[in-house]
Amino acid sequence: MPKLGDVVEDVRWRSFAGRDTEVACFDEALAGRTSRRVLFVYGPGGIGKTTLLLHLRERGRRAGRRVVYVDGQDLRPTAEDFVGAVGGAEPQVLLVDGYEHLAALDGWLRRDLVPALPDDGIVVLAGRDPPVQAWRCDPGWRGVVAVHQLSALDPNASADLLERAGVAAGNREAIMRLGRGHPLALALLADVVSAGGDVPGSLAEAPDLISALTASVMRDAPSEAHLLGLATCAKAQVTTEDLLRRTVGDADAPRVWQWLRDRPFVTARPQGLFPHDLTREVLDAEFERRSPDRYRELHRIIHDYVVTGLRSATGMHRQLLAQQLAYLHRRGPFSAEFRAVRAHGSIAVVPAHPGELAAVAVHIGHQLGPRSEALAREWFAARPEGASVIAGGSGFAYHALVPAGLALEREDPVVRAILEHVGRTAPLRPGEQVDIARFLLGEDGSQSDRNAVFAGSVSSIAEWCGRPLAWAFVATVDDRFWGPFFDYLGFRELLSVDCDGRRHVVYGNDWRRFPVGAWLEMMNEREQTGGSGPPPAELTRPAPMGRDQFASAVRAALHRADAGSLAGTALGGDPATVRAALAKAVDALGEEPRGERLRAVLHRTYLKPAASQEAAAEALGLPFSTYRRHLAKAVETLTDRLWEAETGHRLGSERPG
Repeated sequence: MPKLGDVVEDVRWRSFAGRDTEVACFDEALAGRTSRRVLFVYGPGGIGKTTLLLHLRERGRRAGRRVVYVDGQDLRPTAEDFVGAVGGAEPQVLLVDGYEHLAALDGWLRRDLVPALPDDGIVVLAGRDPPVQAWRCDPGWRGVVAVHQLSALDPNASADLLERAGVAAGNREAIMRLGRGHPLALALLADVVSAGGDVPGSLAEAPDLISALTASVMRDAPSEAHLLGLATCAKAQVTTEDLLRRTVGDADAPRVWQWLRDRPFVTARPQGLFPHDLTREVLDAEFERRSPDRYRELHRIIHDYVVTGLRSATGMHRQLLAQQLAYLHRRGPFSAEFRAVRAHGSIAVVPAHPGELAAVAVHIGHQLGPRSEALAREWFAARPEGASVIAGGSGFAYHALVPAGLALEREDPVVRAILEHVGRTAPLRPGEQVDIARFLLGEDGSQSDRNAVFAGSVSSIAEWCGRPLAWAFVATVDDRFWGPFFDYLGFRELLSVDCDGRRHVVYGNDWRRFPVGAWLEMMNEREQTGGSGPPPAELTRPAPMGRDQFASAVRAALHRADAGSLAGTALGGDPATVRAALAKAVDALGEEPRGERLRAVLHRTYLKPAASQEAAAEALGLPFSTYRRHLAKAVETLTDRLWEAETGHRLGSERPG
């Protein structure tokens, strides 16, 4: 007569999905077609180790083998307890779950128990941690052991699991989006829906699910520093020991780093540590729910760490930091596209190789037309360093840096219209430049493809934060898709231009009125609290001054007649701040070659003024005519230095990139 346990096993058998590689390896061992008789299976809590072992137990039984299943968390880690759990009969298939609890027995199992099993015996050891090196390095065991790290289920296996769980086809996609291939998450979400509930819109709307998953991840954390390290790993795209020094402190960073590196849900790559996507989402939601104030503080620390590095980095390092900054905006309009790119393995935006650009130009021609293809070829030849691609993918973005004195700037109708708009509304000052994201291309040839979003976002952050700019513009032929994104960024729709019969909508921002630093602050706030639309009026500076107007304002401020006329410039936002910045700039002149006399004459005339200029000349020991000459030179030099700061760099130069 069938027993209830038989019914349970039958339901379990019919519900099993995925893990084809691991099952095939086990079947090969059962059939005697391989020498791999000791199988290690490892992965984080909830990834499906127990489910797999129970399935393998039934496969072994159906093959007529004597199967013994042992759960390590039910035993003391002693040889006596283990032998007692196995029982008197010698197993043909030995399955050990929770192997991390039996670490003290690993050597005994390797030396004594496993070698004593029959030559057709099979052992499967499943735990959170990978096997110790002795299993892999010993010449004898190396040909007998197979190691399998359980990762997330692929979309087909996830859909199969949900179908077997009775989830209606219309709900599967939403559950898969939340579950990210994590078997426990998929099962818990399927249970919610099967009980008549709605699919949650986000993990934050499923507190029971978060509690179940975080319990399996956080229970091993030995201290508060390790918990904070977990939170850092969840929040930052990539976690390094340098970043941990900022979040957990210098003393704890090395041991927290090592502990995180050993977690089964964390992957170590050359750039740093990356947790599994679902683990990241669950931890992030849990820490925000537990301690919202500390959560915001952690976000700020990571944001500032990335921005500081980004503002000084060059080359590929700048691109990587730009990607990390973009990643902090996981609640922005295109967060789904960012996740999709990572899920397909494309994780880096890199400078394009010149040899790639001819094919890109052809794709641009297919997308936008022959005139655009010809313009793209000319821009690529003039400034190939403006091209960025997704490594291993097909996303592409190109940035033109103008004016550069090229005839192409007049021939390209989009660039020409942008420069004409700048000339009408806020003319460039000597040495100032404009960045134009001119071409954008995705895997499917459109500008709304996930790879186009990723390449465009990362390359733009690198350009905007990596060099002094007067303006930034982005041209797109898909404004319906991109409009919400630029609204989130605080960029305005400024003009539209026809090229190749396609309407190019141009969004832009004048960095002189809303500087990069203020923009980064606004974006940090919007990521955490939401918001869109133009920058707040109180953060926006007045229209930029021309060189002559600026020089007059400096002279007026020195005479203390009107320091307020410089408020809103790089010197500060109010008269008191401007005066303090002027004093600092005067002192800085003394550090330049032959600058001490210029500093002295300005100091004695304006900062600690004598009763009159004649008295100032006498105090400095200078003939009055010489004093006047030095004063004029000092005011001119000071104005030059302040103008350089106002325009972001020394005239005629460009920060290396």
